[in-house]
Amino acid sequence: MKKFMPLLLAAFLGSAIMYGVVRVMDTEPKAVRVDHVSSPAPIGVAYTTDERGELVPLDFTAASEKVMDAVVNIRVTMMASQTREMPSSPFDFFFAPPNQRQQGPRVSGGSGVIISSDGYIITNNHVVESASDIEVTLNDKRSYKARVVGTDPTSDIAVIQIREENLPTLKFSNSDAVKVGEWVLAVGNPFNLNSTVTAGIVSAKARNIGILRQNAEAAVESFIQTDAVINPGNSGGALVNLNGDLVGINTAIQSNTGSFVGYGFAVPSNIASKVAEDLIAYGMVQRGLLGVQIRDIDAAFAKEENLPVLEGAFVLAVNENSAAERAGIKKGDVIVKVDGEAVKTNAELISKLARKRPGDAVKLAVLREGKEELLSATLMNEQGLSALMAKRSDGGVRSFLGADFEAIDKELAAQLNIAGGVRMTNIRPNGAIRKQRVDIKEGFIVTKVDGKAVNSPEEIEKIIASKEGGLLLEGVYEDVPGIAYYGLGLDF
Repeated sequence: MKKFMPLLLAAFLGSAIMYGVVRVMDTEPKAVRVDHVSSPAPIGVAYTTDERGELVPLDFTAASEKVMDAVVNIRVTMMASQTREMPSSPFDFFFAPPNQRQQGPRVSGGSGVIISSDGYIITNNHVVESASDIEVTLNDKRSYKARVVGTDPTSDIAVIQIREENLPTLKFSNSDAVKVGEWVLAVGNPFNLNSTVTAGIVSAKARNIGILRQNAEAAVESFIQTDAVINPGNSGGALVNLNGDLVGINTAIQSNTGSFVGYGFAVPSNIASKVAEDLIAYGMVQRGLLGVQIRDIDAAFAKEENLPVLEGAFVLAVNENSAAERAGIKKGDVIVKVDGEAVKTNAELISKLARKRPGDAVKLAVLREGKEELLSATLMNEQGLSALMAKRSDGGVRSFLGADFEAIDKELAAQLNIAGGVRMTNIRPNGAIRKQRVDIKEGFIVTKVDGKAVNSPEEIEKIIASKEGGLLLEGVYEDVPGIAYYGLGLDF
């Protein structure tokens, strides 16, 4: 009998288990009220709190449905000669490979977010930079040609526009209110897969990763870092909170392979919205400059400089005749607050000032010799004035092009066998000429604009200020034989 006991026990347990399975499968579900308990949630199930503060399963569907129709696919065509000089580092733009050269047109893709019902779309500068043709496809597969309204390489933000009305839009949310650990969704078109949604959390804020190298001195980097999966093609797409509101524009990934391996970076909505507003209203970014050189503070530097804090932006130098100098900021000061808000890092200071325009007054708290002092500064533009800069009209042609003009004398004109002309000097990196990568060299003498002869700076400014779309510059160099031609876009 003893030798049969294990068999009987096994048979009994098997019957009980089978009975239980049958009962579970056959029993119809009943409405059951489950109270909150203190035990942890089951592994694999994510929970959050609703507006009443009650624990509910995490659900991304409502936010996804709200966002997808406002995120577009951007297809960009460039001529083979228009190659991109893009960063080669672990922090790669998720776009096409850098410095790629090929025969014939080159086609790349990215994403964008509709921010107004009449067709304005925000995206990344590196998506549309040097584009000869831009095609936008909506989530419902309607397709449009787009024009570039304006670009800002210093923040990697651009605005384009299509001709359509009553489009779905996303509204900007306050990116300052975003918290580390908060759930976010990335929506875009990775690998040309339209309307792709991924989820993750905000893993850090105010990241300065040194990716905007071509404009290092003026770069605005204060990225939101997230682990939501983003890949090539997500550039310019939406980073949204669980309400479906825009908190950032996805811009870069940290990767040694060019594909996602852990972290993505987005331009915060507070910066992106201000840049977009400027580009739409003025055709260029109106950036208020303080005029200081700064660095972060670490333990070693604090000990070296005998600083009482490890947070804030340390002032290495103050530019002459700058807003900072006029406000009384000195080398060695530590800027710890802007308009009453704490500043912990350089990136935070840059982020807060990037939302300001020339002429805006800011209140700064600085630590000087261990004591906090309050100062007031009126921000300036690149020309050292507390005024908004013009794009092309009202004498703003030079600012728009990023070059100065001077008439040549009759002796030089006769020597070059031309009737006259206007020499281009002081070509700057922040103007349309360099931003559009037009290869005009210092000293180029413009003889005609769209076939019209020019002999004075006033004449060339008047023609360009009245033009739309684009123009053709014709001219010569003193030391190079022959006539040179350059095309320039004015919807920039």
